[in-house]
Amino acid sequence: MHQLISPLGPPRQDVSSLESLAAVYAYPEQVGQGRAWLRANMVASLDGSARLEGLSEGLSGDADKRIFGVLRALSDVVLVGAETVRAEGYRPARARAEFAAARKEAGQAPAPAVAIVSRSLALDLSAPLFTEPVVRTVVITTEDSPADARRAVAEVADVVVAGEGSVDVTRAVAALTERGWTRQLTEGGPRLLGELVAAGLLDELCLSLAPLLTGGGAPRIAQGAEIPGVQRMRLVSLLEQKGFLFTRYLRPAAPSSPPVRDPAR
Repeated sequence: MHQLISPLGPPRQDVSSLESLAAVYAYPEQVGQGRAWLRANMVASLDGSARLEGLSEGLSGDADKRIFGVLRALSDVVLVGAETVRAEGYRPARARAEFAAARKEAGQAPAPAVAIVSRSLALDLSAPLFTEPVVRTVVITTEDSPADARRAVAEVADVVVAGEGSVDVTRAVAALTERGWTRQLTEGGPRLLGELVAAGLLDELCLSLAPLLTGGGAPRIAQGAEIPGVQRMRLVSLLEQKGFLFTRYLRPAAPSSPPVRDPAR
């Protein structure tokens, strides 16, 4: 994997190692000191599709999956929509030995929690996401969600109520921050990402571009919510491997990330 644009100074020829990728994608130093930071990790085809044959998996590759793992390993919590959980067969985030020392030093749990946004609470509570998590799963729902379903979910996960009729993403993100989870990562899907962007909550977008033209009517990476005006982003990092491009964009006012300590030490 080659770095073409770097947030850390001159680009480097090879950033394939976990240590190098952790440095490229480090959260800003202000995060973890009371300041929350929400980044999104998404993949798209060259013509803008967020899915291939109904899944994002079809757009992914080895390098994309490696970055996916690093972004999770750096985060406190992964925020995801229930539709994506069901479609992609989500499992709990795992503890990775390579990042154990760095997470402990940063005061993080061995693995990030997974927080699911769901109004209907139509979730498979027998799935590993609820029966085998390293950190107890969180479900964010609404005041008017089905009471019986909410009680069932509360037996296997922490329930957060945020909004009525639909989940208020501003309140949802605030609830995660109140738990001390300031290094926040969302993996969509498109509807949730659209709501986060529309609410002005997104600090960073990590977008993988697959060298594919897919056609069809697949959704874009963000949709379903009306975004108030154009939001310009600033490119701070660009990696390439086998035609895949891995971009990292920040909001213009957001600080760039500093170098970080080798997570394997």
